[in-house]
Amino acid sequence: MSPRTSKQFEEIREIRKKQIMDVAMYLFAEKGYSNTSISLIATKAKISKGLLYNYFTSKEDLLIHIFEEGIQEMLSFFDPNKDGVLTRDEFIFFIHETFNLMSRKISFYKLYFSLVMQPSVWSVFEKKFAEIITPLIKMLTAYYKNKGSKNPEAEAVLMGSLLDGIGFNYVFNPSLYPIEQVKEMVIKRFV
Repeated sequence: MSPRTSKQFEEIREIRKKQIMDVAMYLFAEKGYSNTSISLIATKAKISKGLLYNYFTSKEDLLIHIFEEGIQEMLSFFDPNKDGVLTRDEFIFFIHETFNLMSRKISFYKLYFSLVMQPSVWSVFEKKFAEIITPLIKMLTAYYKNKGSKNPEAEAVLMGSLLDGIGFNYVFNPSLYPIEQVKEMVIKRFV
């Protein structure tokens, strides 16, 4: 057996890092950030606590990585051609993909909503989140302005709030939430 290449080591490292993040995301979402220790994450990820620190400097660092990866995945569907202009088709695509992502990544969204409701923890993300979301709100505002809205800023904020509310209700009660029907209504009424 030949020695591993640096590329192979990097691939192994990325797989392990993703495994740690998945375990931590699940535990943070189910038990809460404050109630989840690094030791518990390491145990559930089947690695030593010391090895976990080779990937993340702290529990907060791990949480930041999870949060940023989750938000970036969601945002990758917004303005897919990255030209700074949101078309109707792109908006519909974004809504479809956001709803699909909510269904596939329910633990991330549980975590996201629980973070928002913990001011001491959310303060770590608040500034970064504002930096990420501000350009999206501006693009949504331009979209609604081009549609002839009398108050495009309010419509953009309403859409963000609507998606947050739908997400919140769905992830905490998925079996009783008619997600597909709600998605179609959002597209029909707000796009």
